[in-house]
Amino acid sequence: MFLRRSALHIARQTPSRIPIATRTFASSVSRQEEKVQTPSQVITIKKFSEIKTEEDLLPPGAPPGAIATDLDQATGLERLEILGKMDGVDIFDMKPLDSSRKGTMKDPIMVKSFGDEHYIGCTGVPADTHHQLWMVVSRERPIERCSECGNVIKMEYVGPQEDPHAHDHGDHGDHHVYVEPKKMADFVRPEFR
Repeated sequence: MFLRRSALHIARQTPSRIPIATRTFASSVSRQEEKVQTPSQVITIKKFSEIKTEEDLLPPGAPPGAIATDLDQATGLERLEILGKMDGVDIFDMKPLDSSRKGTMKDPIMVKSFGDEHYIGCTGVPADTHHQLWMVVSRERPIERCSECGNVIKMEYVGPQEDPHAHDHGDHGDHHVYVEPKKMADFVRPEFR
């Protein structure tokens, strides 16, 4: 009790050495809000239907003094996805696969892909009847079957037919071609797959 009283007594007698702010922050904020955008600072954003080339996917950037949003700074596929969502178009078809039926060899579950290979997780038919098992389908091997439930998935390649990353090696030396390792499924006759 005595110690608490002496600390309060010393604190009251000690002069404050903390400088007091010369202006408040509210006045500087109100000055910031008084800025008026000139017509040269108005940014127009192209709509999804107006996108024709890769240059159309370059962002305009944020006006000076503003914090950039995703719409102001996203480029490439991310920008295409954002503009598509604004127009109600699902660019990457993110809805789940059809799990109302089991895919068969004659009528597989179709998966569209822009890439050379696609990873697909199967949780069984009906859904969630087994743990998630991952399958890989590719352009060379477009059909896979789940080892747990037998569901058949087929990849439909919808990307560009020519490879933009292909190199013409000609006689400049040997080019290593990747060969996919053998699996047990490679030894099964095609009519039983």
